[in-house]
Amino acid sequence: MSSKVPIPPPGFDELSTDDQIEYIQDLWDHITSDPKGVSIPDWHKEILEERLTRYSRNGMEGTTWEEFEKELIEQLIKG
Repeated sequence: MSSKVPIPPPGFDELSTDDQIEYIQDLWDHITSDPKGVSIPDWHKEILEERLTRYSRNGMEGTTWEEFEKELIEQLIKG
């Protein structure tokens, strides 16, 4: 990426953390104001396909927090 604007932009470091977060959110909102300009990573699409397939098979099936937490930890350990 060739950057014409310095990172961080002038004055950014002087903002409070809350104002920095708001600034970044405003930038993101500006970028995504045209959704066609934002690509969706393939791995996001794969997750959506998996979830839609699971929903088609099982309907509104849920898990407990404990089950979700265990699965998440296992996935994080696998990397």
